[in-house]
Amino acid sequence: MSAATKLAMLAGILIVVTCNIAKAEDNPRQVFEWMKQLEGHWSLSPADQQEGGASQHPVVSPFVGTSDNAIVFSLVGARSAIHEDLLPGTAKQMATMYHCGDVECTAVEATHYCTKQNQPEFMASLDSTSSQIVFDCDMSTELCQSWDDHIHRITHELTQGGQHLKTTYSSFMNGEHNKDTIYHFDRK
Repeated sequence: MSAATKLAMLAGILIVVTCNIAKAEDNPRQVFEWMKQLEGHWSLSPADQQEGGASQHPVVSPFVGTSDNAIVFSLVGARSAIHEDLLPGTAKQMATMYHCGDVECTAVEATHYCTKQNQPEFMASLDSTSSQIVFDCDMSTELCQSWDDHIHRITHELTQGGQHLKTTYSSFMNGEHNKDTIYHFDRK
């Protein structure tokens, strides 16, 4: 199958999924299907497309504008979960697992395995739209209610026909927003 054919198929899937996606609470299965379109390898966009200081970190900056894998999404567990591998092979490598909360997929959940050495848990948010999925910290968990430094929100936003991904990791500390770590990726 040619690259053009694959791209056309992906664009068709993107159109169907984004036209049919509902708020996270209305149809979690569609939210999970939206997440599946992230599958694949992504490189960090060039420096002029990055925002904030995250891409200037000494571990991250060598990847900016190269074709090296900076984030990889893999479908695992008979396609029942999505494994996000951020900055693979580096000292800042982190993983997030996304999955339906149960067989009926009544909610989309995630657990982030952070370099902060904690594991915040998330639920797909009411703020999700057809072009972005937002995961908010699950406030029923101890970490999300704590004053400890932790990732409190993850936002994935697809643009350019599914070829560009902006991912924001929002951290909280002492009960309030601390900072946003933003990465821009291009599909390989």
